[in-house]
Amino acid sequence: MRLCRVLGSVTQTAKHESYLGHKLLVVEPVDDRGEPCAASFLAIDRVQAGAGDLVLVMTEGNGVRQLIVGEPPIRSLIIGVVDAVDSVPQASHG
Repeated sequence: MRLCRVLGSVTQTAKHESYLGHKLLVVEPVDDRGEPCAASFLAIDRVQAGAGDLVLVMTEGNGVRQLIVGEPPIRSLIIGVVDAVDSVPQASHG
C-alpha cells in the first residue's frame, strides 16, 4: 500500500467496461511528511476522495481483484482517506 495525495480526477469518453461506475483519480505518492516521492499514477476511487486528500492506495493487483468483482484490468485502488500520519523518529547512530 502507498500513501498518496489526490491531484485531480480523470474524465474519459470511452472506457473498459470494468471501469463503468467507478471514479478515476490521479494520485501522487508522498512520504510521511506529505512531500512527493514518486511519479503520479491513476487509481480507482472507492471512498469518495477529492483533490488534495491524503489517501491510502492498494497497488497490488491480486488484492484489488478481490475487492472488485470479476477480473478487471485494475491495479490501483484508493481504499481510505487518511486523517493524520504519525511518524516515528529515526534513531540516530552516533
